[in-house]
Amino acid sequence: MQRLSERLLEWFDDHGRHNLPWQIDPTPYRVWVSEIMLQQTRVATVVPYFERFMRHFGSISDLAATDIDEVLHLWSGLGYYARARNLHRAAAIIATQHGGKLPREIATLTGLPGLGRSSAGAILALAHGDRHPILDGNVKRVLARYHKVAGWPGASRVQRELWSHAQSHTPHTRVAAYTQAMMDLGATVCVRSNPQCDHCPLKADCRAYATGTQSHFPGQRKRKPLPEKSTRFLIVRARNTATLLYRRPPAGIWGGLWSFPEIDAAEDVGSWCRTLGLDRIGEVVEKPILTHTFTHFRLAITPIEIVVRDTAHTVMDPDRWLWYNVNKPKRVGLAKPVETLLGAAQPAQELKENTG
Repeated sequence: MQRLSERLLEWFDDHGRHNLPWQIDPTPYRVWVSEIMLQQTRVATVVPYFERFMRHFGSISDLAATDIDEVLHLWSGLGYYARARNLHRAAAIIATQHGGKLPREIATLTGLPGLGRSSAGAILALAHGDRHPILDGNVKRVLARYHKVAGWPGASRVQRELWSHAQSHTPHTRVAAYTQAMMDLGATVCVRSNPQCDHCPLKADCRAYATGTQSHFPGQRKRKPLPEKSTRFLIVRARNTATLLYRRPPAGIWGGLWSFPEIDAAEDVGSWCRTLGLDRIGEVVEKPILTHTFTHFRLAITPIEIVVRDTAHTVMDPDRWLWYNVNKPKRVGLAKPVETLLGAAQPAQELKENTG
């Protein structure tokens, strides 16, 4: 019987993806950036971000030398921002400790921020042709169905079994093509819902296909209903249309991005303004709730718009606070809801002023 890798490579030659931007010039750096961007993100979404990122940061040294705000600005909208922060941190380590070149040893690679065994293996396989198995979400699905590996892939027992299969199937030749083929098969044929089994090169001995149980694999984690949280975004507008933003802490949601300040429901807006030396004018305008869904919870955001007087003499820490002008935007990282609200915010001069 023909080996799985042989059948898969024959399929890949005719039906696989061969012209993705990181395939055209698969340097270790380009493959690394693509692998980080592709974590939990579709190829079609990643392509324009990758191309723009490469135009700005042509090398690891370029990336290491830039400010994190510029990195987050180019990442804005791609989500999972810890990936961008880790990429930037790892670039600095590579520039200072490895001569600006990605290490070729998998143990060293996995010691860098944001790189696990699968991502590191993919970089070495795709960029160098080194024999390392990978186990991203697409590959887990293919192997779980092919071998009927029951259980949630995140469980230790299941993961060990899938890694064993991944290792045994990885060939000693054409490793880069095989690695891409596994990812392509999972992304285009062995998809989560309604897999295209009639077009699969592995269907002849796929155990899930033989028993009609494709939808049972891989096993799903028992999910609880998403908890809901709420917050109030304070949209502070100056009369020159600038909007006040603050830099979020590096850890937590939207880490390191610029966002609107948040206030508790019981907190007085006027008192909050005075603590920053701002003088509120006009009425407080509460806008419709905006809901943003994260992986583990749903956030209900109540935007509250206010106008303050001239801010020219207000002293604020520039590392923490920023007057952001949507007409002349600074290149900083913004969370998606912040971008949405900045675009929808009513011009300050149109807000009803009531100084009486």
